Amino acid sequence: MSDRGSVLFVDDEVLLRDVVVEALQDHGYEVLVASDGPGAIELLSGPLRIDVVFSDVSMPNGMSGVELAGRAAQIRPGIRVLLASGFAKGQLPPIPTDVHFLPKPYRIGQLVESLERLVGLAPAAKDD
Repeated sequence: MSDRGSVLFVDDEVLLRDVVVEALQDHGYEVLVASDGPGAIELLSGPLRIDVVFSDVSMPNGMSGVELAGRAAQIRPGIRVLLASGFAKGQLPPIPTDVHFLPKPYRIGQLVESLERLVGLAPAAKDD
């Protein structure tokens, strides 16, 4: 088990998934992967440790990242969620106040900083 925590990364773009998974593993995270919301729900409903859900807002197969965040909170109360999108936050459906947002395109360093804040390894930022 990783000392940095376990991340469920949800994205339908295979190349992006591969790059992000490798980068997060290189930074000490254990990474689980789902290609859509229903796949993420299946993992969240299982016994595996998941500290943070990191998902794109726009997802295929009938469930957005915002909907996934809500379902994740029902299945695992208190779970931390980080959503990413290429759209400005104001152009998206309302994001719950306890869900963090990362604008695309993001650098791996920005993603790692956001995850570190969420799992308690770094101080909280003023704007999240």
